[in-house]
Amino acid sequence: MADEQYRDLRELLNKTANKYSDEVAFKIKYRDEIVGVKYSKFVEDVKAFGAYLTTLNMDKKRIAFISPNRYEWCVTYMAVATSNMISVPLDRALPENEFTALVERSEAEVLVYDNKYAEAVSNMKENKNINVKYYINMDTDLNKCITDGKVILTKKDCKYNKIKIDSDKMKFMLFTSGTTSASKCVMLSHRNICSNIESITKTLDLTKDDILLSFLPLHHTFECTAGFLYPISVGAKIAYCDGIRHFQKNLVDYGVTALINVPIMLENVYKNIWKQIEKTKKERTVKVALKSSEALLMVGIDVRKTLFKSVHEALGGKIRLIVCGAAGIQPVVAKGFNDFGITLYQGYGLTETSPVVAVENFENAKNGSVGKALPKVEVKIDEPDHEGIGEIWVKGPNVMLGYYNDEENTKAVMKGGWFRTGDLGKIDDEGFIFITGRKKDVIVLKNGKNVFPQELEALVNDIDFVKESFVYGDTDETGDVTLKVKIVYDKEAVIEELGIMQDSELQEYFMEKVKVVNKKMPTYKYIRDVMITDEELIKTTTRKIKRHEELAKIGKSM
Repeated sequence: MADEQYRDLRELLNKTANKYSDEVAFKIKYRDEIVGVKYSKFVEDVKAFGAYLTTLNMDKKRIAFISPNRYEWCVTYMAVATSNMISVPLDRALPENEFTALVERSEAEVLVYDNKYAEAVSNMKENKNINVKYYINMDTDLNKCITDGKVILTKKDCKYNKIKIDSDKMKFMLFTSGTTSASKCVMLSHRNICSNIESITKTLDLTKDDILLSFLPLHHTFECTAGFLYPISVGAKIAYCDGIRHFQKNLVDYGVTALINVPIMLENVYKNIWKQIEKTKKERTVKVALKSSEALLMVGIDVRKTLFKSVHEALGGKIRLIVCGAAGIQPVVAKGFNDFGITLYQGYGLTETSPVVAVENFENAKNGSVGKALPKVEVKIDEPDHEGIGEIWVKGPNVMLGYYNDEENTKAVMKGGWFRTGDLGKIDDEGFIFITGRKKDVIVLKNGKNVFPQELEALVNDIDFVKESFVYGDTDETGDVTLKVKIVYDKEAVIEELGIMQDSELQEYFMEKVKVVNKKMPTYKYIRDVMITDEELIKTTTRKIKRHEELAKIGKSM
């Protein structure tokens, strides 16, 4: 764990160049072969594109960019960040109308984009409300911009070489999930982001020998800070996932040692591991081995990699660290990975906190928690109830400057330097933080009891053939609330294991399984009805359920 400090990302880039110039920074597939891009080339490309951008007279102006995860996105992000301009990374999954609306809202004057958005950009050029003066296509224009920039860098009057950044000013505009009208625009500074990188570096232990598989969209601050900026600050290597279907193959292809991901992916991977164990009829053997391994660990003997070699090989054979964030993972899954000898740490954060607030590490880990607050970050529980549960408040140099052009919402979440997260949780006597749910998602029953849907969903998701679930409250005419669940089931697995069944039979099957889950809970938490589908739930690009949209969809189908 290093103890680096950075005033801004420009200083981070220079320190990385000095330390890791000859190391591979990115592992990229090119014509079906994996090639390495060294830090020396990455830094050269960043500075060249930055130098080119400065000739457009865009000092302190907004530069928007959009693309799938790729090397050129990283070059663009760092070039803009180190050129005293304002970065506006946009969600790669935006439909054209929202893409256009956010470019307009951001008042961006330069747009850098992947060729897949060429048609949308062409239509955008006809929109008189768009401020964009320069359009740069990553596939057809960027290389020439970098080539021109290399020449500009050699000139005495090169503006890029003389740039100084005010680390406390807004330099990043990040739009939260939601429709363009509802999404907030978070304002972050270099100080916000650099303080978060420093704290993560003191907590986790990536090194230049690690290979990290980037899976989540880079526009999202969790992936950007933890899956891009933090790795390059320690000289690690980054590879990009080819998609969900290729996830496990990519772990093998790139020899991945570290992974930052979200619960739904890891929970599915864990389920698949056990499916393979059951198919080979080794379930009993593995369970005995797990007990033996646990007993040996108590006396300091670790044989997990040997005992569970096949599990490790299924994940590439080299993976040593997984960090899970964006939502809570099922404790049984977190424990399961660790029992197999694959270290899994949970973390917690929000866009407004740059984003990481807390994360587990080898010194501080407790199953079910998200670890302890990062160095320099304070966390407290506001108005805790009898169980110690209340709203999580955060204070520190990582907390945002506010919401852009939105004083009302900024005042609503900021109080005396504390950021009110809207998340509910508790902190135990040792300082471990436990997340129980979102304040706005809590289902309040007629008897005044609170139900956290995520808690019940974790139990339902553990039922065979359940891919994911959505627990909600349905209010009747008397005002009484009934708990119901929408289950997304694995159709192929059901047919393979149970045969073809009518919907009514399937519904009855899952209702019986839910009744077993109910017995694990107090009566007021009983789920009384089940809806089934094989259609995926509506989610954000970081795989979080869009609860309000899902509720609206259920309402229309009833």
